[in-house]
Amino acid sequence: MAEPFAWPVRVYWEDTDAGGVVYHAQYLAFMERARSEWMRAIGLHQDALRRGQDLVFVVRAMEVDFRAPARLDDQLSVSVALLECRGASLVLAQRIERDGALLVAATTRIAALRASSFRPCPLPEFLSSTLKPLLETP
Repeated sequence: MAEPFAWPVRVYWEDTDAGGVVYHAQYLAFMERARSEWMRAIGLHQDALRRGQDLVFVVRAMEVDFRAPARLDDQLSVSVALLECRGASLVLAQRIERDGALLVAATTRIAALRASSFRPCPLPEFLSSTLKPLLETP
């Protein structure tokens, strides 16, 4: 099993409403940032994939469970775990925690597309072989 990846996020004023509570949509931005950093950490640079492989990743679907609010100045941890690596898609588990307490849990399906046409495409072999060792086992 792979080491869990987590990215630190501080909650700033711009992330919150007037009461200092994080906007629900901002959690999606936090998760997007963590997914980008996860890819970078495993040596996959999205711009290089776009330029060199004509490959981009897009969110196809998300299931989000909001459990507790984050607030102004909170230090959060946003994790990413690979659950599935299919021919043209990935499924990720994502969590946002504060001091070990779960605030938001999400399952994110990512589709691989040709950058030039935005049509689905299979993951290149080098990419599959990079990702498959990172699969989480139940």
